[in-house]
Amino acid sequence: MKSLEETTFAIIGLGLIGGSYAKALKNRNAHKIIGMDRNHIVSLMAKDEGYITDIADEDPSLLQGADIIICAMYPGAFVSFVKDHVKYFKKDVLLTDVMGIKGSIPDEIDRLLGPEMDFVPAHPMAGREGKGYGQSTSRIFEGANFIVIKRKENRPENVAWLRAIALQIGCGRVVELSAREHDGIIAYTSDLPHIMAVSLMNSDSMKENTKYFIAGSFRDATRVADINGTLWSDLFLLNKEPVIAEIERLETQLEKWKKALKEGDRKTLLVMMDEAKKKRRDMFYGKN
Repeated sequence: MKSLEETTFAIIGLGLIGGSYAKALKNRNAHKIIGMDRNHIVSLMAKDEGYITDIADEDPSLLQGADIIICAMYPGAFVSFVKDHVKYFKKDVLLTDVMGIKGSIPDEIDRLLGPEMDFVPAHPMAGREGKGYGQSTSRIFEGANFIVIKRKENRPENVAWLRAIALQIGCGRVVELSAREHDGIIAYTSDLPHIMAVSLMNSDSMKENTKYFIAGSFRDATRVADINGTLWSDLFLLNKEPVIAEIERLETQLEKWKKALKEGDRKTLLVMMDEAKKKRRDMFYGKN
């Protein structure tokens, strides 16, 4: 295992997460960071600011020098990128990703890699409003959860290396899950909140003057409605079965609210709210 100061990284896709990776790794003295983006101007900007050392947009052979390749791209582009560029990868490269959905993609990637190459899927649970390199920041990973997908195909030393890097860039905790477990949990903790935020903003109750009656609760509930639609369309569709299941579970909860309100059932309302309050306090502060 190399230290950050000895490691050459390649980051494919210098958007919000890829750009943040470049900034966080540079600030922690990574040896070299090779950048690649479909928008060459973005790559030039990252190099001009000193966050990447080389640009591989027009010379993908530079990827041969990377010990770790971080693919920070849309799920729909990932497999085709590897298929087209694996010939440039170092023979024992560690490949990882940032995707919020895994599905069958890890198996598809494995079939494209050489025998000594290793793909360790990952998902840094970090983000903010907006999209693109301009929104990226080295602080985005501070305190964030970092998910590593457990796979028997991976070499333990590579998993340990990736865990160590996640902690060095500021992540607060590294959790290991199977791809199936990851996709199911993410449908609830990430996909569903984004759907709820978009639905609130698209409600017929949103009028021209509604903005004058908004306080903290509505701002918090709709923060992620400032959404990258291209990316999230991919994520929702690739994870559609677990997402639909979570929408149905939410509908069940809303039906309980509707029934209690129609019947004037104050006791049920109090029970539901007390239960939610206790669960949220336990989640952030632990059980008393």
